[in-house]
Amino acid sequence: MAGGLTHLNEKGEAHIVDIGDKAVTRRRAVAQARISGQAETIATIVGGGLKKGDALAVARVAGIMAAKKTSDLIPLCHPIPLTKVSVDIEGDGPSSILILATAETTGQTGVEMEALVAASTTALTLYDMAKAIDRAMVISDICLVEKSGGKSGDFVRA
Repeated sequence: MAGGLTHLNEKGEAHIVDIGDKAVTRRRAVAQARISGQAETIATIVGGGLKKGDALAVARVAGIMAAKKTSDLIPLCHPIPLTKVSVDIEGDGPSSILILATAETTGQTGVEMEALVAASTTALTLYDMAKAIDRAMVISDICLVEKSGGKSGDFVRA
């Protein structure tokens, strides 16, 4: 393993990690994303006033669908059976929206990437639905908030 990175073999070549001998455990990850824009834009999104329809409902479903497709998007991710995916979207002050995506599985590998893809896609969907009124919106703060299960144990962002 080159440099301690599990997705590289001894020669430094990319490969998918062999998880065959890993223990099956309950695994959970929470990721976040934030979308910021003009206060009027955020109020319109949160209040359901976009001409394209209920942006929060559409974005939530997009995030869930994206989590299920993570291994199709991220080349070295294993396709894993998700037992739960949820996306919470809430106003975070007058000019931003906070997205929290949770992914869970009982399996041999973690769900951090599924949670991150869900949060990112939810933010991108909100941007897409509101870009006609505010193209200057910014998507930021995409990160893992917490994870549990697996050999590496628990993680909570400080």
